[in-house]
Amino acid sequence: MTSYVALLRAVNVGGTGKLAMADLRAMGEALGFARVRTFIASGNLLFDSDLPEGEVKAQLEARLAVYAGKRVPVLVRNAAELAAIVAADPFPDAHGSRHMVFFYDAPPPPDVIAECRDIQGERLALGTRELFVDYGEGIRFTKLKIAGKQDRTGRNMNSVKKMATLLNA
Repeated sequence: MTSYVALLRAVNVGGTGKLAMADLRAMGEALGFARVRTFIASGNLLFDSDLPEGEVKAQLEARLAVYAGKRVPVLVRNAAELAAIVAADPFPDAHGSRHMVFFYDAPPPPDVIAECRDIQGERLALGTRELFVDYGEGIRFTKLKIAGKQDRTGRNMNSVKKMATLLNA
């Protein structure tokens, strides 16, 4: 079995896309996933499955569409990929709560950083299927604009590290 995390986009953030984590766990269990659990209330489902990543994503998105009445994008990583993201962190000196990892289904466009607007001291770096952003003094006052908002979901590095640990436990 492979250990996975499914990262739901736009769930329980800013009052949109409300989804109880108990309901999310129940969906995972109904799909036959093992060791199903959630991490914080922002749409992180951790589980084990024999299915490949693409099938996990398709099944979760289909179940979530029925539940929410609209498409809920899901980005999936296995335990090894999440551990590799943590190990490859280009900003290990960044404060974990102000250092975001934006997850994509495929490698981000190579020009995504060049296309960013209003960079004011933030540090950005491309990963394999991620964009790392260190917001320095904090995300609260940033003016940074990254294109393709609908194509990604973000988690802070503290959460990414914790989920990597939980998946490898």
